[in-house]
Amino acid sequence: MGRTYESAVALGNSGTGPLASHLSAFVTSLINQQYTAGVIYIRVRHARAFDRWLANRGVSLADLSEIHIIRYQHRRRRRHQCIRTDTRCRERRAVMQLLRFLRGHGLCPAGRVETTMVDDLVTRFGQHLQHQEGLAATTIDRYRAFAWRFLYGRFGRGAVDLRALHASDVIAFVHRQTKSMQPRTLKFVVTALRSFLRYAQYRGEVATTLAAAVPVVAAWATTPPVPKAISPGHGQRAIDSCDPSTGVGLRDRAVLLLLARLGLRAHEIIALRFEDCDWDGGHLRVRSKSGREQLLPIPVDVGEAIAAYLQQGRPKSKDRHVFLRSMAPIRGLKRGSIGTIVFYALQRAQVDAPHCGSHQFRHALAVHMLQRGASLREIGEVLRHQSPQTTSIYARVDISALRSMAMPWPGGVR
Repeated sequence: MGRTYESAVALGNSGTGPLASHLSAFVTSLINQQYTAGVIYIRVRHARAFDRWLANRGVSLADLSEIHIIRYQHRRRRRHQCIRTDTRCRERRAVMQLLRFLRGHGLCPAGRVETTMVDDLVTRFGQHLQHQEGLAATTIDRYRAFAWRFLYGRFGRGAVDLRALHASDVIAFVHRQTKSMQPRTLKFVVTALRSFLRYAQYRGEVATTLAAAVPVVAAWATTPPVPKAISPGHGQRAIDSCDPSTGVGLRDRAVLLLLARLGLRAHEIIALRFEDCDWDGGHLRVRSKSGREQLLPIPVDVGEAIAAYLQQGRPKSKDRHVFLRSMAPIRGLKRGSIGTIVFYALQRAQVDAPHCGSHQFRHALAVHMLQRGASLREIGEVLRHQSPQTTSIYARVDISALRSMAMPWPGGVR
């Protein structure tokens, strides 16, 4: 029987174990996510084999959990033949996807997640950063990670007593990080640690002087580094490298134009939804790092590129995000997708850029505006900087622009 959607449905209907009545719905969900017929057939075949294994061991749907997948993966075939590694990987992906499907429909119990006191405390710390400090999600994730590393190193999986922390614990933790981190990353570590200790101080669980015990990281550069911006010619070559005859090419061209013309951050592009596009008003609603929403005008070429993707290249999906993956499961882009789009565009255009990240287009927009006479204040408004200090890094590109940032001398010149 060929690997068609019909054969996959027939294979799902042939199950006889505890999962048999749900395999057909599982096949339908895979079709809706636009997997190819061949991929669906293979995953259903693994799902049916797992169903048969559960039936032979008397495992009911109500008892199903990850432990059964682990035991299933350790089985041997007839004549004691070992299962190939790549087959095991495909098999695991298939049965784990089946388990997530069953749990998503409430057909079997959710997995038990065991948390420690460190996990719970770090979770509360993250909620504080989100609701009280208003930090970006990526910043919160990094702060949480460093706070967890500090606490787990001190308390392990046991009870957490913040009152038992001393300055020596803080200094020793930072000293250990110096062995594996560059100064720039280490500065982020001490900032995150200082933030956590201030949170603990706010809760009344540590002394007021403990946050001050976090060492200062020496930074020998007196000014921030010059932003690495892609040249206008190289940026245009990257945009032109996208193939407008394919859905992926239309998507990538629209993404690159958003980076180059509006200076959007990667996560802002990923978060764009249909309701953020006001075609009548010619505006785009953008959610910035701190969660603030701002309206930006849509340049003509950007609007045309987005419209072309939506009309000709975007896969059919119920997902409301503007930009979607090109391969199943069809859903919104994930973190790192924009950087990948930039990387392959530069590779196609044979551009030796300063680096392969998406932020170089944002820097290029700022440099271009500066060279055309825009003030740093105007650049900050376009890039949606919250602090003039953030925009001041571009003054090193054109030192005369520092005049717009200078504060008047109190009392005037005498």
